[in-house]
Amino acid sequence: MTYNFLTVGPITPEAIAAALAKHLGVAASEVDVADADGDPDARNWDALVSCEYSAVRGDVSWSLDIYAQDAVPHQPTERRLAVAFASATHTAVLFPTEEIAPSSYWLATPEGVVTRARLLASDDEHPVYTVDAVEAPVTQLPNAAVTRIPEAVRELRIATPTADAFADTLASLRQFPTGSLDPALAEEPGSPAWYACTRLGSWEMMIRQMADQWAPSDWYPQALYRDRLASRDGLAELHDQLPKNAADLFQDSLEQLDRLFIELTIEDPEHLLARQLALPGKDPGAHGWWWYRRPDPLPWS
Repeated sequence: MTYNFLTVGPITPEAIAAALAKHLGVAASEVDVADADGDPDARNWDALVSCEYSAVRGDVSWSLDIYAQDAVPHQPTERRLAVAFASATHTAVLFPTEEIAPSSYWLATPEGVVTRARLLASDDEHPVYTVDAVEAPVTQLPNAAVTRIPEAVRELRIATPTADAFADTLASLRQFPTGSLDPALAEEPGSPAWYACTRLGSWEMMIRQMADQWAPSDWYPQALYRDRLASRDGLAELHDQLPKNAADLFQDSLEQLDRLFIELTIEDPEHLLARQLALPGKDPGAHGWWWYRRPDPLPWS
């Protein structure tokens, strides 16, 4: 298993080796810690755990690339090892998220707090790194703004089993009995089938996070919530654009998600949510019913 850490404070190779040995369950002699630009002949290539380190500039001091062989008895998740490593070495540790944005990181503090962080790199040949925002105060980063990071939530990878099942079945329907592709089910971006899959997935991502109490970030951006409701608007228009067999399956999937959304929200007869989201128009009948239900409490409050 591999682990990629950035440490806020500098650490000695001996401290790195001791922390990895303790929390990966191996002897210190089985941990090879080496400068990434050092002499390869000085390495212990048979070690169960290897860690290459390199100095970086800015708000972080060291970049660590850690590899644990399959024979290592204890292989925690990257999050768990980061928390343990931060505590053992007395420095905050950044580790990457699964999201697309290169600036999106998790940060573990020596006190055991895990929060989101935004890490920016300069365009220099040897970049200077800046942690410009964290979602919880970090003593070692006094200049970082303590604020919510909307893109960290927007780019989360949320499981969408209902939308995935619809997309899989749609793929099986694309073939005519003759073996040719049904043009009505084309998967090119912009086609009705493509919109059905992507918008259904967007709608489901929000609902699944709502069902999970907005984990893992424990909040949800107001602008993203509005975007997801707009995705539901688009879904309302797609049924008649799909062939009947696909349209029936689409409707079943959508109704399943709508029922869950209703279970997780309350009626909003005073249109408090619609006003917060600056929904245009005064006629409730001009917008879908989903604009007039709301989670309680609102996840951005």
